Amino acid sequence: MKAATIQLETLTCPSCMQKIEAAVKGLEGVERDSVKVSFNTSKVKLNFDEDKISIEEIASAITRIGYEVRDSRVKLA
Repeated sequence: MKAATIQLETLTCPSCMQKIEAAVKGLEGVERDSVKVSFNTSKVKLNFDEDKISIEEIASAITRIGYEVRDSRVKLA
């Protein structure tokens, strides 16, 4: 399992958090209970199985729903 922190563009509304959270939780290989979206810091933190999904695929899913990914960091969970 890997832990990821994804820096997004500045979030402008609380409903943005819910959209991003729903999109990320729906991905195969993401540990659903680990997904946390912070409105104040515009960051997404999550754990994922790199054998099932890559950080690029997670970032792409966020981009597809209309949010810019600025940076992402991955480390062992």
